[in-house]
Amino acid sequence: MKVIIEADGGSRGNPGPAGYGAVVWTADHNTILAERKQAIGWATNNVAEYSGLIAGLEEATKLGASEVDVNIDSKLVVEQMSGRWKVKHPDMAPLHQQATALSTRFDRVTYTWIPRARNSHADRLANEAMDAAAELQTPADEEKAQEQRSNPAGWTGARGAPTRFLLLRHGQTELSVERRYSGRGNPALTDLGRRQAEAAAQYVAKEGGVAAVITSPLQRAHDTAAAAAKALGLDVSVDADLIETDFGAWEGLTFSEAAERDPELHRRWLRDTSESPPDGESFDAAAERVGRARARIISEHPGETVLVVSHVTPIKTLLRIALDAGTSILYRMHLDLASLSIAEFYPDGAASVRLVNQTAYLG
Repeated sequence: MKVIIEADGGSRGNPGPAGYGAVVWTADHNTILAERKQAIGWATNNVAEYSGLIAGLEEATKLGASEVDVNIDSKLVVEQMSGRWKVKHPDMAPLHQQATALSTRFDRVTYTWIPRARNSHADRLANEAMDAAAELQTPADEEKAQEQRSNPAGWTGARGAPTRFLLLRHGQTELSVERRYSGRGNPALTDLGRRQAEAAAQYVAKEGGVAAVITSPLQRAHDTAAAAAKALGLDVSVDADLIETDFGAWEGLTFSEAAERDPELHRRWLRDTSESPPDGESFDAAAERVGRARARIISEHPGETVLVVSHVTPIKTLLRIALDAGTSILYRMHLDLASLSIAEFYPDGAASVRLVNQTAYLG
């Protein structure tokens, strides 16, 4: 059976009292088979839009539909569910995953953007749900609204308190002294590397305000993080997705040695982030897992400052995400050993870069 889903969601204030509506039609768009509406409390427009889509897919599943045409007036939802746009905001990731899981239950699902005028039934349901959400608004919700009104967006348009990432590269190792590819290998910090880690730790501790220390599992990063955690009086958490790129057969080689070993591949790799070293990992693959780490950190530490100790590729990737920049920036940005960079990610999806490659504290 083929059905049509029309869904809508909205928030009065973005974020504010939010709700969604969804309606399932027969394939000829003449008969309503199911409809749903629900207030979802305090949320953003995008969260409400995704919630409407999920409700529609759930109703279509109950009806035993095999083919689904989704019509929705959210460009974001259509492009992300069609796979053309990446899901960058942490609030969207679990909703996108839920919608994707539901869509696998059908033989075919299409997503089409339609103007709001052609989505009137779902729009009406969503507005009724938003009315209900406004009636259920709590004092805490009203405090949030008052805070928004008294603290309007700056020139960037960002709202809310960001999660601030203090991005610290690990200290020196023997491989970095010799300028060799150092990915999944596990060299220890040199004496200088330990001094660099301690200097960075004292600098971060002096600045204060850090809520958590999170590190790559590799020893050079973990030891750098441990120095900072001790100075801050915090524990160290490990996130495997913050590990350095796997350079495969190039691990331990110099630039020249890798170029001599695989000249054509090395040339392609230097300009194409989808290319992988032999038995290694592409920068695109690394970016996918670093994106997962970013989403987890933001979800677990909203509005807090977090020290993230990692490697060149993950730190450049996080800066690239914050800048919304193309892949070429990975080849044009330099990060020194034990350098500090700062990126902020806001609840509304905005981001900013505050600092890149600070090393003054190293003397």
